[in-house]
Amino acid sequence: MSGALAQGFFASRWVECPEHVTQDEGGLPGGFRAANASAGIKPGRAVDLGLLVCDAPDPVSAARFTRSGVLAPPVLITRDETDVNGLRAVVANSGNANAATGLAGMEVARLMQRATAGALGIGAASVGVASTGVIGVPLPTAGLEDGIAAAATSLHADGADAFSDAIMTTDAFHKRATLTVALPSGTVRLSAQAKGAGMIEPAFATMLCFVQTDAELAPETAELMLGVCVKRSFDRISVDGQLSTNDTVILMCSGTSGVSVAPESEDELRFGEALDALLRMLAIMIVRDGEGAKRIGRVVVRGGGQEVVERCARAVANSPLVKTALHGADPNWGRIAQAVGAALTGTAPLALDIAIEGIAVCAGGVAVAHDEDALRAAAAGMEIEYEVGLDAARVGGIESAETEVLFSDLSHEYVTINAEYTT
Repeated sequence: MSGALAQGFFASRWVECPEHVTQDEGGLPGGFRAANASAGIKPGRAVDLGLLVCDAPDPVSAARFTRSGVLAPPVLITRDETDVNGLRAVVANSGNANAATGLAGMEVARLMQRATAGALGIGAASVGVASTGVIGVPLPTAGLEDGIAAAATSLHADGADAFSDAIMTTDAFHKRATLTVALPSGTVRLSAQAKGAGMIEPAFATMLCFVQTDAELAPETAELMLGVCVKRSFDRISVDGQLSTNDTVILMCSGTSGVSVAPESEDELRFGEALDALLRMLAIMIVRDGEGAKRIGRVVVRGGGQEVVERCARAVANSPLVKTALHGADPNWGRIAQAVGAALTGTAPLALDIAIEGIAVCAGGVAVAHDEDALRAAAAGMEIEYEVGLDAARVGGIESAETEVLFSDLSHEYVTINAEYTT
């Protein structure tokens, strides 16, 4: 049914579970353990610190970070002061982003790194740091070292849920999964835990995502796969058009399965399909949890060069008018036309095509007859797809690129949550 949701982890028609992938209710892949603790960052004794550890002696890792001009100290430390392709542990906190905190914030991030390294008996350069929460407030340090020590003593192979609890802020639900992936050379496992609900705009979102696998990957393969899959997932979502200071995605590979994923092999292709599906579904879950969101949309723009279709898709996805119409199940396609026109000034008369859930409402820039009842019924689903076609010649070239952006609606609750975020 149009707009209906599938069942299970892959609960979206926009992500298909590959045939060689099954959802696994077990714990983390071999070689990984995780735990949480209270470090006194959130009020009371709330869980606010998570520890993820790879026990393999020579793990491989890869990472991607926000491109914000205001980078939080945890991002700077992980990007610049670690062996980012050989991380053995990640320490993450919620409740405070440790962003816009200057040199003092850098020292706090290093404290987290050193305390974790000491608790685990590993080098500080092999520990990544991540933080999420309110910006511009010093991160409390009184309970950090004790919290890290407590987490280190409770690490467990079934710790994925505990770790997910530790990284949530305004998230309404866990965003995590463990998958079994059948490759030609053997079976491997793949898991991930993500958080994010507001301040979402590529690249890539106010989000953290940690991915683990027991497959053996070369550093170059891990870098390539993570980069490609992030571009097709977290780089394609928006809740409110706001770029974060702390976005971090880390892939860690223990290699304990004994299955090596060689470059340009069938193993690489199938593993990449599994990783792609996993991250795309987590990205959609972030959009679905968009701080009061009721519905999610997908806008697909075709025609013109890549820069043109990207600009138009972002304009539609981030338009408050489009987002409020999505929330109210109002198929007001004039708001889509307005957003595209504002993104492409100087191109009039633009021969614009628009369809909502496959129902054509505008062709060549002119309204077309359609079944209004069918359109309103389609717009009342939980997942709504908008298609926009551009006259490539009119918008500066004959290229015919295509892009997508997945986005949430804009609700009364979103305003309430963000109006009261620090009060």
